[in-house]
Amino acid sequence: MGHSVICAICFLLLNSFVGFSYSLSSVDQEKDRITYLPGQPQNVGFNQYSGYVTVNQQNGRALFYWLTEAPKERGPDSRPLVLWLNGGPGCSSVAYGAAEEIGPFRINSNGRTLFLNPYSWNKLANLLFLESPAGVGFSYSNTSSDLYTVGDQITAEDAYAFLVNWFERFPQYKHRDFYIAGESYAGHYVPQLSQLVYERNKGIQNPVINFKGFLVGNAVTDDYNDYIGTFEYWWTHGLISDSTYSILKKTCDMGSATHPSSDCVRSLDLANREMGNIDPYSIYTPPCNSTSSLRRQLRGHYPWMSRAYDPCTERYSQIYFNLPEVQRAMHANVTRLSYPWKTCSDIVGNYWADSPLSMLPIYQELIPTGLRIWVFSGDTDSVVPVTATRYSIDALKLPTVSKWYPWYDNGKVGGWSQIYEGLTLVTVTGAGHEVPLHRPRQAFILFKSFLDNKPMPT
Repeated sequence: MGHSVICAICFLLLNSFVGFSYSLSSVDQEKDRITYLPGQPQNVGFNQYSGYVTVNQQNGRALFYWLTEAPKERGPDSRPLVLWLNGGPGCSSVAYGAAEEIGPFRINSNGRTLFLNPYSWNKLANLLFLESPAGVGFSYSNTSSDLYTVGDQITAEDAYAFLVNWFERFPQYKHRDFYIAGESYAGHYVPQLSQLVYERNKGIQNPVINFKGFLVGNAVTDDYNDYIGTFEYWWTHGLISDSTYSILKKTCDMGSATHPSSDCVRSLDLANREMGNIDPYSIYTPPCNSTSSLRRQLRGHYPWMSRAYDPCTERYSQIYFNLPEVQRAMHANVTRLSYPWKTCSDIVGNYWADSPLSMLPIYQELIPTGLRIWVFSGDTDSVVPVTATRYSIDALKLPTVSKWYPWYDNGKVGGWSQIYEGLTLVTVTGAGHEVPLHRPRQAFILFKSFLDNKPMPT
């Protein structure tokens, strides 16, 4: 048989294989389609999908995702894809990012019906929410030890495996402009995953994961600068005494924020008592009624600090995502987990293993590559405050392109910005830890500026 005949057969086989794999992916994709979410408004005008992607076959580890595409009239096919990650570690991107912040739906106080978010980021991009790592939300592992040995590295590796497999299921997103965004402890997840994607794309002409940049808000970045900036914020905002400020600087100096020393924990407890029953995530916002009975340990960056943020919205999520009809509609909880869905995991976070002290080396590696990197900060958050973020950025010693300036929304100052070589900093005035929850309109403007790669409006 001649070479040309063999090549013709090869070509036919290859074509049929490609066609076969595409039809398989469209079948899997169709299985994940959400036809209607219980309690959602009629005719939402966009497609949504959710389900599981296996990231480790051997251990039976699978991560849960929810994709909300851009509305049809806004041309989802031409819009970028944005992966959103919440932090904790151990908190759900479905609970926070999707249901409270940037997603298209908000949950009513009855916990059973939804209403549309007028400032949903899916008006500008296709949004992919990931519950990560395994043990968070609906994401699971059939190997229970996985939940007790999780840390930064495995979280990044699993998220990368998720992306590779997800793009196979959704081939229409291959080569599409892709960004990673998140907040809080995702200040670790986002740069770490960005680094992994960037490194694995090296030398590939037209990568499937067409990674363009990342965006982080109120982000845990560098333990030393985070501590210095946080204690300064507490003191300058009148939340703690002079003596406690002095003790904190001594006992928590150079320590790990994820694994603080016992002396540091004692000082942090003292500060916590002095602050009283405020909402540390938004210091000027009155807490929800009956907060005292709902206070619980924060799973995450500062494990000692009780979470006093308005727990009402979280309570609505807790009801909604535990409804059997919602889980059926979202193809969730298929393994019948032995525990209810929660906004933050009781296990993940308490057993967090590796947590590097600083993300600054990753910034130093990625900034020269030309990736788009934006950092934003709500200025009424005392958990990862704007001062902490500014100290971290200052430590990078980047040349300034545009000096500190106010940006505007309808003639009012929306915050401030400074543009550095390779990084843009934006603050949002009056916003707490979850910027899009407190200032949805300003967060929408911020996201649009990021996607357009334009400075904040003046």
